[in-house]
Amino acid sequence: MATASYQIEGGWQEGGRGPSVWDSFAHEKGNIKTGENADVSCDFYHRYVSDLELLKSLNFNVFRFSLAWPRLLPNGTGKSNQQGIDFYNRVIDKSLSLGIEPWPTLYHWDLPQALEDRGGWANRDVVGWFSEYTDLATRSFGDRVKNWMVLNEPFAFTTLGYMLGWHAPGKKGLKNYLPAVHHAAICQAEGGRIIRTNVPGANVGTTFSVSYVEPVNDKPKHERAAKRFDALLNRLFIEPALGMGYPTDTLPFLKKIEEKYAQSGDMERLKFDFDFIGVQNYFRLMAKKSLITPVLWANEKSPKKRDVPADRITEMGWEVTPEGIRSILKQMAAYPGVRKIIVTENGAAFADTVENGSVHDPLRVKFYQDYLAQVLQAKRDGVPVEGYFCWTFLDNFEWAEGFRPRFGLVHVDYDTQGRTVKDSGKWFQEFLKG
Repeated sequence: MATASYQIEGGWQEGGRGPSVWDSFAHEKGNIKTGENADVSCDFYHRYVSDLELLKSLNFNVFRFSLAWPRLLPNGTGKSNQQGIDFYNRVIDKSLSLGIEPWPTLYHWDLPQALEDRGGWANRDVVGWFSEYTDLATRSFGDRVKNWMVLNEPFAFTTLGYMLGWHAPGKKGLKNYLPAVHHAAICQAEGGRIIRTNVPGANVGTTFSVSYVEPVNDKPKHERAAKRFDALLNRLFIEPALGMGYPTDTLPFLKKIEEKYAQSGDMERLKFDFDFIGVQNYFRLMAKKSLITPVLWANEKSPKKRDVPADRITEMGWEVTPEGIRSILKQMAAYPGVRKIIVTENGAAFADTVENGSVHDPLRVKFYQDYLAQVLQAKRDGVPVEGYFCWTFLDNFEWAEGFRPRFGLVHVDYDTQGRTVKDSGKWFQEFLKG
C-alpha cells in the first residue's frame, strides 16, 4: 500500500514542521483547480494509529509512506526537529507492532520552502542539502527500517515543477528545468550511497513514473515523436543511474546539461547500483508529432480524441490500458543493470459516492484485477517483478487537482474525517487472505 506525506498528513503547522513548497503553492490562489489545500487533508498526523489498524484489517502487510523533509528539518538544513523524528518513530513502531513492514520514501515532492527560497532543485547546493537530510533520516530510522526509496518520480517533480509550472514551486523554462534534472539525478545516486553506508543490509531503490509509448500510427513522423516522448518519460533518470548518461541521442537539448551544469566527475557520480527500481504506471501514451510543443515536437493524442469508451477513462483523463503495464515492465527489465523491479504505484481515480454507508466502485475493482493479471503475466514472461504497491490507501489531496480525484481503497469524508472502505478495499481484503 502506498501513500505520501503531503497528500495525507495534514498538521502542516504542528509538531515543529516547517512550510513546504506545496504549502506555499497550494495557498496561492489559482494554483489548485478546486481552490483547496492540504493543511488538514486526511489528518493522518493525528489519526495514524487508527489508520494503520484499518490498513492492517484490509490484510496489507507493507506500508509505503514518505518522510516530510520539512517535518524533520524545518529549515531544510541545520537543526533537526525532534518532534518530527518522534512522529515518524511512532508511525514506524506502530506499523511494526501490527506486523506491517515500513517502506519509506525520502522525497515525495515536499521540499522545504526555505530551500526553495535559495533556488531549490535548480541550485547545485541541493546535493548537499539532500545528503544532510538523507543522513539524518537513515540514522534516525535505519535501525528498524531496511527498505528505502530515494526519490518519487523525479521526472514528474522536475518537469511539472521547474519546466511547466503546473506543480510546486511553479517555475518554468529550460533555465530552471535542466539544472533541476541534473541535481535530482545526482541526489538519486547520492541518496542511495548514503542509505547503503548508514543502514546495514538495506534494500535500496528509487521510483520512476513510466508509461509505454506508442505512435498514433506508423507514419515516421509519429514514430519519431513516440521515441522522443519515451526518452523524456522513461529514460531520462534511469539511464544516468545505470551509467548510460542522459538520452542525448534522442533529445539533443539535454547536451546542455553536460555543457552548462555538469562539473568534473558528475557523470560518474550519477551512477548507483540500486537493489530495485520502482515502476509507477497509470496509463500508456499515444504520441503524435506536434509543432506547438517546442524542443520535444511531440504531443499526446488524448483518449477522448481517440474515441476511447467513457468507462475506460479515469477521472484524471487517463486511458485504462492494462496491457500497457506489462509492456513497460518488459521495457524496464531489458536494461542489463536492472536486477529487480517493484511496482511502487498503480491505481485509478473514479467518481466515487457513498450510498447507504457503502462505496461501490466496480471500475476500480476491475482495474486492479486486470492490471494485476498483466503484472503476473510479465513475471511469467521473465520480468523480475518482486512486489506491488497499489495507489492508494486513502482518498487524498491529488496535487494540483485538489481533492476531487479519488484514488483510495478507503473513502474519506473530508468534513468529518470519516473512513468508508470501498468495494475495492474489500476486494483486496479477500484477495490478500489467499
